[in-house]
Amino acid sequence: MKALVFQGSGSMAWTEVPAPRLTEPTDVLVRVDTTTICGTDLHILKGDVPAVTPGRVLGHEAVGTITEIGSAVTSLAVGDRVLVPAITSCGKCGPCKIAMPSHCASVGGVGWIFGHLIDGTQAEYVRVPYAETSVHVLPEAVSNEQAIFLADILPTGFEIGVQNGRVKPGDTVVVVGAGPVGLAAIRTASLYGAATVIAVDLSETRLKRSIGFGADQTINSGRQEVRERVMEITNGLGADVAIEAVGIPATFELCTRLVRPGGHLANVGVHGEPVTLHLEDLWISNITVTTGLVNGTSVAMLIDLVGGGKIDATPFGTHTFGLDQMIDAYDVFAHADTYDALKVVISR
Repeated sequence: MKALVFQGSGSMAWTEVPAPRLTEPTDVLVRVDTTTICGTDLHILKGDVPAVTPGRVLGHEAVGTITEIGSAVTSLAVGDRVLVPAITSCGKCGPCKIAMPSHCASVGGVGWIFGHLIDGTQAEYVRVPYAETSVHVLPEAVSNEQAIFLADILPTGFEIGVQNGRVKPGDTVVVVGAGPVGLAAIRTASLYGAATVIAVDLSETRLKRSIGFGADQTINSGRQEVRERVMEITNGLGADVAIEAVGIPATFELCTRLVRPGGHLANVGVHGEPVTLHLEDLWISNITVTTGLVNGTSVAMLIDLVGGGKIDATPFGTHTFGLDQMIDAYDVFAHADTYDALKVVISR
């Protein structure tokens, strides 16, 4: 089969590899019908994730069709259309039992294994371990093009941004970074009753898009003093919740200056270098700082919301490609500003 293979820092190839096979009774094989690219994949290519070694098939998001099931699998069947999410969960270990499958002990202590510790989903076929507690059978009301964004970005923005940030009714929420994950946080902040959502970004195009995703106010950080504008919007108080969705020191430090005393700073961005935590300023302000890897515990609920028309996931996809155009898709996603791209949809 063909797959996208990591060949070392800065290098990848769409090439022929052996097709996956069932190795455990709890496995299923899935024909990948739709996949996408995540910002984490770009971090891998930059060499920021040393656990990913040359020869690894990349990707951790897929919608596909089950083609083979292991002997212990009873609740799934060949032909089922399923979402393969970023997190794999055994459902039985300590972390899984406390709804923290991002650290599933059965898969090595980190639930993100596809394209990381085992071969991933940017391929024609993928082996899915612990399938019954990991994949989600999709209803007809949810298309592949919608479901693919439920594998990672929507639950990440919701769980690590909105839920970790303890957004509550009436809150003012500022989201720094209006890329795909930031937009996912903006899209889902209303689920918990945010009264005002402020999007901050350098890109005017992304800021304009953020209005359609639910932002009430926008701030172009290249043209306006962000803290001054947030204080103006909040009558000098600051935001109840600041969500960092970029992953660089400057945006994290900006968030610490935007949140009010007693507020929450939810870090969602993937950081590739150290960040200074100014406790000399923060200790007196009762600010809670959270980080996290998505658990995927909200995926079933989000599927229901998308299927019921309460959340429209389709706008996340701005460009479409065939599987054999994977390298072109990476080029567009890696140069999002040039191509005015959010997420790419890659299908058979």
